[in-house]
Amino acid sequence: MSEPLWTLDVMAAAMRAERRGALPAAITGISIDSRTIVPGDVYFAIKGDVHDGHAFVDAALKAGAALAVIEAAQRDKFAADAPLLIVDDVLAALCDLARASRARLAAQVIAVTGSVGKTSTKEALRSVLGAQGKTHASVASFNNHWGVPLTLARCPEDARFAIFEIGMNHAGEISPLVKMVRPHIAIITTVEPVHLEFFSGIEAIADAKAEIFEGVEPKGAVVLNRDNAQFARLQRRAKKLGIAKIVSFGADEKADARLLDVALHPACSAVHARILGHELTYKLAMPGRHMAMNSLAVLAAASLAGADLALAGLALSQAQPAAGRGVRHVLMVPNGEATLIDESYNANPASMAAALTVLGQAGVGTQSRRIAVLGDMLELGSSGADLHRGLTEAINANAIDMVFCCGPLMRNLWDALSSGKRGGYAEGSVALESQVVAAIRAGDVIMVKGSLGSRMKVIVTALEKRFPGNAVHDEAAV
Repeated sequence: MSEPLWTLDVMAAAMRAERRGALPAAITGISIDSRTIVPGDVYFAIKGDVHDGHAFVDAALKAGAALAVIEAAQRDKFAADAPLLIVDDVLAALCDLARASRARLAAQVIAVTGSVGKTSTKEALRSVLGAQGKTHASVASFNNHWGVPLTLARCPEDARFAIFEIGMNHAGEISPLVKMVRPHIAIITTVEPVHLEFFSGIEAIADAKAEIFEGVEPKGAVVLNRDNAQFARLQRRAKKLGIAKIVSFGADEKADARLLDVALHPACSAVHARILGHELTYKLAMPGRHMAMNSLAVLAAASLAGADLALAGLALSQAQPAAGRGVRHVLMVPNGEATLIDESYNANPASMAAALTVLGQAGVGTQSRRIAVLGDMLELGSSGADLHRGLTEAINANAIDMVFCCGPLMRNLWDALSSGKRGGYAEGSVALESQVVAAIRAGDVIMVKGSLGSRMKVIVTALEKRFPGNAVHDEAAV
């Protein structure tokens, strides 16, 4: 049986909860999804945008949940002997439990935000720090108003390192979350023109990202991208909030974690860097210059957190991308193999350009092709059409042979493409699926990317189903 995560007494006290039914002495996990329940979990019946979790309490208990947390207004819907903790507001109770978790933690706590690279940076930190001590980190992209408190409430008391991803698409969203997390180290990977629909410009986006400074612990540190045009603005804001330790990363000669050289390969990179005064050469399993840049932030944060820098560098050779963020699969197609790069989780202009660059580095034969399958980039406001059309520059610069476009915004790119690069267009991913599947042949490298709302995972799933293969894990020494 798993180690207890919370005793019932401590959990109930933290949430000021009323008890009902036969309750266990402790629980071993926390879930907000009745489909993922394992015996010993507590189920929080959160009201979401689509579903009210109270509708799934009975299913969660039947699946083995030790108890459920419900709101007082719905108590009469459940059996008198059902194992329940009753609170005024379930999400607020989860936040209270998260604060109690933070209060008991002795771990080094790291928070990560940024327009691009949050999840990849968090996953690299998980890999690096997990090799040196018990490490807890956000699952997937649990970076919003429920994902952050859920991750914090799940954190074991004896963790040595704890890593939290914090996201936003409006001003004011990061502030309450980072004040809950209270990191010793805060990373901003970069500031780029994303979520423009909700901001007046790039400076406003930078200011929203800078909210992460508001929760940094006394004597804590921030790690900032010195190559980014918003560095000085972020630096000023950090200093204004009394943060004295500002560590920069990048290729800039003044960077504290500086890229000295990088050799980019199709499936990995070899990096030579100076990290806080120490020179280091390491292999990075995730390809692309943007990944190499973020690895500098990872190593700087690891060093600030007390990890061994040399071991951290070695661990980066095993770091793997998160689902939908560059995971590679071999597709078994007629007469050979093709390679699928799954970037389907999300997209914005900066991450799209980076993914096209990685596709451009893929080695293909004379009869093979680099194929980009692109869905709409959302939340770009009035700039959307121009930003989609502007992808032609990255497509041409990276020798992309064929492009499939999906969605009304991507129609702007489709119309701008030369006829020789046009693979196919459809209004939605389901309609585009058959065109992409029919086009693939041996030796091709296919990259699929779009905003989550574009549902590009549909095409990834179709390719994997039609051409079963396996995930690629690069084993080559550099």
